[in-house]
Amino acid sequence: MKVRVLGCSGGIGGAQLRTTSLLVDHDILLDAGTGVCELSLAELTAIDHVFLTHAHLDHIAALPLMLDSVADLRSRPLTVHACEATLESLRQHIFNGAIWPDFSEIPSREQPSLRFQPVAVGETVQIGGRRFTPVPAEHSVPAVGYHLDSGAGSLVFTGDTTVNDAFWPVVNRIANLRYLIIETAFPRHEQELATVSKHLSPATLADELGKLERDAEIFITHLKPGQCALTMAEIGECAGRFKPEFLENNQIFEF
Repeated sequence: MKVRVLGCSGGIGGAQLRTTSLLVDHDILLDAGTGVCELSLAELTAIDHVFLTHAHLDHIAALPLMLDSVADLRSRPLTVHACEATLESLRQHIFNGAIWPDFSEIPSREQPSLRFQPVAVGETVQIGGRRFTPVPAEHSVPAVGYHLDSGAGSLVFTGDTTVNDAFWPVVNRIANLRYLIIETAFPRHEQELATVSKHLSPATLADELGKLERDAEIFITHLKPGQCALTMAEIGECAGRFKPEFLENNQIFEF
């Protein structure tokens, strides 16, 4: 599997700040934040599946626009995989005919441009030999992370999450783990905001990584704009022994 980082910022504000989206090979998206806007029309048309971690706007913002751009260029529906609560949020608040057209009924209910497919923690979806398994996340809305397994290696993406004891036993069972992408949204002085919004801070990240029993390359995502350098410096102070690195746009992972 080949994963390309399209966006990994906790916000926008310039050419390098794109919100969360990862392109898997050429045909699958993991989240659909503003990073999707980096893709050409031909690249957008090639996407058949989107796996969403949760329904917050920074993780779904490009999905409605992408559908509008490519629906007439595709011969089959785009399948969106997410937990049922996330799918229900999309139905009620995005594809509702008021905010955006309901592409699950366009051009017709019998031949729609969009199909919803519920997922559940621990239940693997296999696409062309590639395995996508939702893993536990703990956030302010229902959410999951994902374990991507090519057979030769694995990448785990936490999505947005906070302290989460249910997550680590799952990760520690992954024998071929190569990469862990984990969020840290706020620096030390915004610990209270991190706690209330259910995100990690440098201190809680360090505590969480202490539960990891596998060797893996660790990358930090979802840092807030304007605070990236500060947060990474604090991560170095708190969690430097784990050698976490800053995730960057256009970074490639192959496994």
